[in-house]
Amino acid sequence: MKIRDFRIHSIAISDPPLRSSFGLHAPLALRTVIELESADGVIGIAETHGGEGPAKALESLRARVIGQDATRLFVSLADLRGQGEYRMALAALEVASLDLIGKTVGLPVHALLGGKVRDDVPFSAYAFYKHAWGESKYGEALTPEGLVTQVQELIADYGFGSVKLKAGVLEPDEEIETIKLLRQTLGTNVPLRIDPNCVWSVETSLRAGRALREELSNGGYLEDPAQGMADMAAVRAGLLAEGIETPLASNMAVTSFETLAESYRTDACQVVLGDHHYWGGLRAVLELGRVCETLGIGLSMHSNSHLGISLMAMAHVAAATRQLSYACDTHYPWQSAADEIVAEGRIPIVGGNVRVSDAPGLGVTLNYDNLEKLKERYSKSPIRARDDVAEMRQHVDPHWERRRW
Repeated sequence: MKIRDFRIHSIAISDPPLRSSFGLHAPLALRTVIELESADGVIGIAETHGGEGPAKALESLRARVIGQDATRLFVSLADLRGQGEYRMALAALEVASLDLIGKTVGLPVHALLGGKVRDDVPFSAYAFYKHAWGESKYGEALTPEGLVTQVQELIADYGFGSVKLKAGVLEPDEEIETIKLLRQTLGTNVPLRIDPNCVWSVETSLRAGRALREELSNGGYLEDPAQGMADMAAVRAGLLAEGIETPLASNMAVTSFETLAESYRTDACQVVLGDHHYWGGLRAVLELGRVCETLGIGLSMHSNSHLGISLMAMAHVAAATRQLSYACDTHYPWQSAADEIVAEGRIPIVGGNVRVSDAPGLGVTLNYDNLEKLKERYSKSPIRARDDVAEMRQHVDPHWERRRW
């Protein structure tokens, strides 16, 4: 399985005007797709974050990839695992090599990871405050009522059984009201989560935790309410002092095994949102699951704007990770079907679940016609890195600054 070619494709996909505490999504999101081709003509694929930085990191490894056996590629690059700037590149190369190996020997990626423990991987509705413009079928949602309508539409389309609200956008009281209205509308059997991306103070986080004590129970959590490990620990201690056991989740304070150790010592995080792109690959997520089990910490999965290749990679590792205790995040419903580069078509989400493929590798191949269209879109776009602040200032408020509540 010697690798004879390594191809890197920078692409741009449509993205709706979604809001977060960081600003506003641009109309285009950047992704990078890679291909590893073996001497036998078998092609393994992967998808990762886009723009100049990720592409340059991958390109810098070309000499170490070409000529390497796919079964030893990740081992041959092990010296880079501790270098943060290579973590996403290594993750993409691992996914592509596992896809290549699986397609060569006739086994799905989940089998290469040790075997699946579930056929269907649960995902959560990912709700955003959103502006009206753009091509998305979902309309404006800048009020609690508009957000509830959006969630009802997402559930009708995909059957999601849990809901996550991207917060840190409106006044905290409005976001608390949104969660309360979701609970009133959906009932107590739909777990709710809220994620203000670290823009709440400890005091505001405690106020929200008190107000949403019931709404975030029964499988919900409060994600990254305050900035930094110390403030997260203070929020946890403050809630426990009042008898509120709502778990705190994180993908911003807890981003590595080193930070996981610190969060355990301070009780700052009770649910980790793993992400194979950020943590260094699929096997890193499996390792994370084992560590979380040992420490008694819950496990979910983080998401960013992505296409079907990333979704299938998430599904394979989630299917093989026994310790997964919460439905995964996904932006997939926000991406346009016209942009999908999976030749087999858009990945179905039915009943809130993705059925993991038993076909060799990831179970998907590339639609090269669509890939070329998205590469051309990238080449014609001036966007080379994500900048939600610039979008916010251009389209909403020229003086906008990220606010802490």
